[in-house]
Amino acid sequence: MPSTPTATSPSPSADPGAAVETAYRNYWDAVVNAYGKGSVQGTDLKKYAVAEAYLQVKTDVKALKTKGIVATGKPVLAPKVDSVDANRQTPRASLTDCTDISQWTLVKKSTGKAVALPEGRRTKYVTKVEAEKWYGSWVIIKVTPEDQPC
Repeated sequence: MPSTPTATSPSPSADPGAAVETAYRNYWDAVVNAYGKGSVQGTDLKKYAVAEAYLQVKTDVKALKTKGIVATGKPVLAPKVDSVDANRQTPRASLTDCTDISQWTLVKKSTGKAVALPEGRRTKYVTKVEAEKWYGSWVIIKVTPEDQPC
């Protein structure tokens, strides 16, 4: 009599980095939304960013709003999870991204015209990211753009 295959549940060790990368991409979706509307209100930013990461976006968006500036388009991301430490009381992960903001443009909200930015500014750079697992979900706690091309 042939054996019947049994259903197996996913292994807890199945790529824990995938959930971290998803949280990071969701964080960026919320950031793009906030920059596009000139406010973190009505975005999912609080769901994916906490601590320094949340405060930095909130501060940047507020500063741009004061100048009447929003962003159009979106950055191109290429994140790679460097480490996941699930054995800590609060699991922690780090990733490195090659962030390309060349298609993410700052514009005057009133006119839609692009804002002049310094020539030679870096539009593709390394970003270091720290995440933690809070209440069962990964959240971004710190995002550090580096002055390093990728």
